[in-house]
Amino acid sequence: MLFPLDAKPGPREPRIPALHGDQVPAGMAVEDVGTQMVPSREVVLGCGPTREHLVARPALCQSPRAGQHGVDSEEEAFGILPLHHSLCLSACHTPVVELGKLERKKFKNSNGQDGHAMMEEEPTHLYPLPGKEALNWKNKSETDNYPIMLWWSPLTGETGRLGQCGADACFFTINRTYLHHHMTKAFLFYGTDFNIDSLPLPRKAHHDWALFHEESPKNNYKLFHKPVITLFNYTATFSRHSHLPLTTQYLEGVEVLTSLRYLVPLRSKNILRRRLAPLVYVQSDCDPPSDRDSYVRELMTHVEVDSYGECLRNKDLPPQLKNPASMDADGFYRIIAQYKFILAFENAVCDDYITEKFWRPLKLGVVPVYYGSPSIADWLPSNRSAILVSEFAHPRELASYIRQLDHDDRLYEAYIEWKLKGEVSNQRLLTALKERKWGVQDVHQDNYIDAFECMVCSKVWDNIRLQEKGLPPKRWKAEVTHLSCPEPTVFAFSPLAPRWSSLREMWIPSFEQSKKEAQALRWLVDRNKNFSAQEFWALVFKD
Repeated sequence: MLFPLDAKPGPREPRIPALHGDQVPAGMAVEDVGTQMVPSREVVLGCGPTREHLVARPALCQSPRAGQHGVDSEEEAFGILPLHHSLCLSACHTPVVELGKLERKKFKNSNGQDGHAMMEEEPTHLYPLPGKEALNWKNKSETDNYPIMLWWSPLTGETGRLGQCGADACFFTINRTYLHHHMTKAFLFYGTDFNIDSLPLPRKAHHDWALFHEESPKNNYKLFHKPVITLFNYTATFSRHSHLPLTTQYLEGVEVLTSLRYLVPLRSKNILRRRLAPLVYVQSDCDPPSDRDSYVRELMTHVEVDSYGECLRNKDLPPQLKNPASMDADGFYRIIAQYKFILAFENAVCDDYITEKFWRPLKLGVVPVYYGSPSIADWLPSNRSAILVSEFAHPRELASYIRQLDHDDRLYEAYIEWKLKGEVSNQRLLTALKERKWGVQDVHQDNYIDAFECMVCSKVWDNIRLQEKGLPPKRWKAEVTHLSCPEPTVFAFSPLAPRWSSLREMWIPSFEQSKKEAQALRWLVDRNKNFSAQEFWALVFKD
């Protein structure tokens, strides 16, 4: 069944209210998150933001969401974003922003007269993880026999669970009262929420730090520099070099790649081309570090693109598909499947940072025109399954190639031949899917958070057993390759978009500042005692 694409636009999404901040000394700001005072994501050089500054300008929002497969990019694509950090431009217009530290907020419908979205804090049990094999425990004294894994970032929302990891068992909790417990062996951090306001210091010799971070570098740039990433003993990141690689986190398995369920025959796509563009673009997270909108804007001057979402929008989805949850809905799949090509542009350019933007079109039988991970060729289902933007000197050249394929069925079919034959020839991809210790949307397998917890639990137990034999423990340490990204760049051929505000010019100075933040944080952590936000920011802006 083919779906109409000329539905009338639905109501606009509710405006996100601005953050309110207290007046603070010049160059410093704090915001109240829960019961803690933490440094603001806005630090203005030369003029300090006041409450009036923050209220006067709307916040610009990013969209990380922890522990829920696919939610991040779905919300990003439709522009319905949980509040992540504010980039409120001050009166002097020279902000340098600390990224990260997701406020756990969610939107709910309001009965208020203004019709705007209201925010409320999420409950303590933030992301209960189904399907975990757990042991019953009756009281705290039982934890004295098991290593304690303390989630310093409350990703799972579990106040206490004795979990089985093969032959080993560990007690997993978000309860910080276990900070000084003699059986606390490891602290687990979720990268987006890793921030300077509260760290488990002083760090004892037997305290391992473990990082779980599958999201975009724009969520917390500090982690992507050597001084910070090497603070951790164990990692689970999108990098293939991580202790627990999550590179294929958005791919359920080989069977979804070879499935023909959503494939629209080329003959039908050629008929649909009478009213559809050859290319489709679906994004509402505009002006990210990859500068993808600049490229697409230029590309649109050379070839027709149907653009949904808020970024460069020129077409609307049917009303029933405007909800962010619908991006994995059958109706959305069938609409996208009608296109020959999709612009699959990541929000950041990092090796192995590959999201559903790449895997989804391959599942649907649409050829991805990909921009993102420089190492993407290592993960292609076959040598000819995607068009790589990096191989074209300018968007006009890419546009010319798209038009050539659009008019030559033989050339186009070469990009979907692997799917029609059901042949995935990339052995690296096949091996990664076969050997990973977790599943995607599979109730019969652990999810990647389960696997992360058990990886840390098992390594802690390995060291306990070594010490019981009188042997020194094995010291694990993260390497810079476990989480690294180059400095963001902008495309020279496209000027700034004519918008009232833009993130585009913010990412490079933010990245540069994050280097100083990483160095300051490392110095303070190595000092191994608690520190204040004022101490941190004084070090960052020392020069």
